[in-house]
Amino acid sequence: MAVMKSMGVVGSGQMGSGIAQLGIVHGIDVWLIDSDPNALARASKSISSNIQRLVSKGLLSQAAGSSALGRLRCTKSLEELHSADIIIEAIAEYEDAKRKLFLELDKIAKSSAILASNTSSISITRLASVTSRPLQVIGMHFMNPPPIMKLVEVIRGADTSDETFNATKALAERFGKTVVCSQDYSGFIVNRILMPMINEAFFTLYTGVATKEDIDTGMKLGTNHPMGPLELADFIGLDVCLSIMKVLHTGLGDSKYAPSPLLVQYVDAGRLGRKRGIGVYEYRKVPEPVKPSPRL
Repeated sequence: MAVMKSMGVVGSGQMGSGIAQLGIVHGIDVWLIDSDPNALARASKSISSNIQRLVSKGLLSQAAGSSALGRLRCTKSLEELHSADIIIEAIAEYEDAKRKLFLELDKIAKSSAILASNTSSISITRLASVTSRPLQVIGMHFMNPPPIMKLVEVIRGADTSDETFNATKALAERFGKTVVCSQDYSGFIVNRILMPMINEAFFTLYTGVATKEDIDTGMKLGTNHPMGPLELADFIGLDVCLSIMKVLHTGLGDSKYAPSPLLVQYVDAGRLGRKRGIGVYEYRKVPEPVKPSPRL
């Protein structure tokens, strides 16, 4: 099995930029792709800042940090990915958009390239079906934030080959991750269990069982979770949580996966969590009142 030397990452949000950072730190040439130049600029700045933080903490030498940043290329053009050994899709969690992207990537990527998706819930088999290489399509679900979280879920589609699985698993382990393997069912392992819990927390709040603070405190102290489910939902993004619940509800056909009306309402209102400054909780800083000037 050949060692991967080059990687493409499509989508420069928190997940995509984190995956790109993992690649360059572990000696891989990375092309980070996004159609939004402002998003690319933010991602490049974030990666550079994170690398410098690793250097300042003594976790990476100055030379290694500089070398890592030299392996990162940011561009708007998918065509740059023609020589990548693996391309990891990390765009928004919408199946139609992912299928369209996989169709394009299949035409651009070299014949031996693996096409991976960072999807947290969408069928790998359906994504693979739009390509001419279903044996080389796989799910590679990083946890958020990718440089810190230790787990990667690897999801085999109906036709994913052993060679593709072994190469993807080896890459995740090269990144220092622990790998768990899931079959291609809605939500895979982590979100099949996590999202219904978050959804139930919204139902608990919606029906007035307890306040948001008591729900989160109860779960943190009662089950030893580092974050309460509502706090975690804000961190993930309420729109992402809702999208995954819809995938679970549709894919598994059970009413127990129906999204909470309160979750739906918050997303409709634009209360998406930390990234918007408001979700279940308020994160925007309230400006301090201007003190009147003393009268002379």
